[in-house]
Amino acid sequence: MDAGAAEDALRTGLADLSTSAVPVAAGEKSATLDPVSAGLTLDIAATVDSLTGVDLSPARMWQHLVGVDDKQPVTAVDESAFDTAVEGLDDALALAPVDGAIVFVDGDAHATDAVDGLSLDVDAAAEVLRAGWLTADRPLQLPTTVVAPDITQEETDTALQTVARRVVAAPVSLQVADQVVNFSPDTLAAVSTMAPDGSSLTLQMDGAALVAEVLEQTTDLLTESADAHFEFVNGAPQVIPGEPGTTLDPQAVADAVAAAAVADVRSATVELVPSDPEQSTAKLEALGVKEVVAQFRTPLNSEPKRTKNITLGASRVNGTVVLPGEVFSLAETVGPVTAASGYIAAGVINNGEHVDGMGGGLSQLATTTFNVGHEAGFEDVEHKPHSEWISRYPEGREATLYTPSVDMKWKNNTPYGVVLQAWIADGHVNVAAWSTKYWTVESTTSARSNVKPAGVSYSSSPTCQPQSAGSGGFSVTVTRKVSLNGEVKSTESKTTTYKAANKIVCGPPPTE
Repeated sequence: MDAGAAEDALRTGLADLSTSAVPVAAGEKSATLDPVSAGLTLDIAATVDSLTGVDLSPARMWQHLVGVDDKQPVTAVDESAFDTAVEGLDDALALAPVDGAIVFVDGDAHATDAVDGLSLDVDAAAEVLRAGWLTADRPLQLPTTVVAPDITQEETDTALQTVARRVVAAPVSLQVADQVVNFSPDTLAAVSTMAPDGSSLTLQMDGAALVAEVLEQTTDLLTESADAHFEFVNGAPQVIPGEPGTTLDPQAVADAVAAAAVADVRSATVELVPSDPEQSTAKLEALGVKEVVAQFRTPLNSEPKRTKNITLGASRVNGTVVLPGEVFSLAETVGPVTAASGYIAAGVINNGEHVDGMGGGLSQLATTTFNVGHEAGFEDVEHKPHSEWISRYPEGREATLYTPSVDMKWKNNTPYGVVLQAWIADGHVNVAAWSTKYWTVESTTSARSNVKPAGVSYSSSPTCQPQSAGSGGFSVTVTRKVSLNGEVKSTESKTTTYKAANKIVCGPPPTE
């Protein structure tokens, strides 16, 4: 053929081959190389020229007469794209080595063999691809190098014999204070691991599990810490320091048992360490509890059963700490409202009827505590007014309590802690909030509107109790403006509508 015909023949005959993916393999892994994206192209003109070009040398003249042997095609290479493609093959064909490992199963130590990995010999693989991507047998076998694991078989075997099997060879005893604990081989196996640490395996033990086993085998070993708390001394809250207890350091126990498990003398000793109270003196002192920021009181009536419930509830509110951002729930604080907790049945309003209910009277504590939160500027989270206005409570600023459906909650929206003080004195329910003054509060109550006089209601309910007429019905709006350093932060208005407290007559209405 002349040069033009030869080029056409190569172009036609190799059109598919020069652009098709090249299968490659390294060891047991395989991949493909896209010659186009790898920057490999057949230089047809140069290839033909190497076969047909004029050369007057005797050897060349002889080849023109008798023909030539197979010739490698001439390839053009985009070096940047080619290098990137070969690096991609290294990622696809590499075989990661497997580190030797030791596991504890059924009370014994077992080894997993280390396995060498393979990595592509990038430089040699590049030469193979340059020379054979178009003509060599498929798949092209690319050269590799061996990659040894970080933890070799030798290291694994050494760790198995010198450490792991010694751990489970016999029990280990541990003395804590005046008591001794024995860890069986099964227990030691259950808490042990041989963890990779660089090019070696290191014994590690689960300190928390060992401490649990120590406590299981000992009696009254640890002492509980006592939290710091507030007590009222001479009418003011005072921080009573906590007391440290004793505990075990899991890491110290793990280190001691691990050392003994591979030593000739399989025993160790650990000391008890102090355990700090969860609520420290410093934490409570940092709350800024130094002054009364709000106080409210409401008069008691003459019902001793209500007073008993209120007194019990107040004792549970007294000393309650409300942290910054925390929500105070009266129901959670005084509850559970049951006979087992000391409460008794007393007067409540239930579905418009005046009846006895468990914990009757606690609504007065709810009203008093609600007003403390109101005047301190705390966020009103939840409160429900009574259906009828009760004259001993401020209009529109009162709350009922009926667990578990009706609660009274407010949120401490200041950066300071709050300590509540609640007590019964001089015929009144008293609640005070101790903290650091933060909000300035202005509260106003509107005149009554939609006034409706009390009338007469007849009831045939089996639980009916006669009731004399009380206050009439009306609506009232309470507006609270809360300021900080002279800047108003919130203004809230809430309207409460009370129904008339009619006279209750038990029985059907009279007939004419």
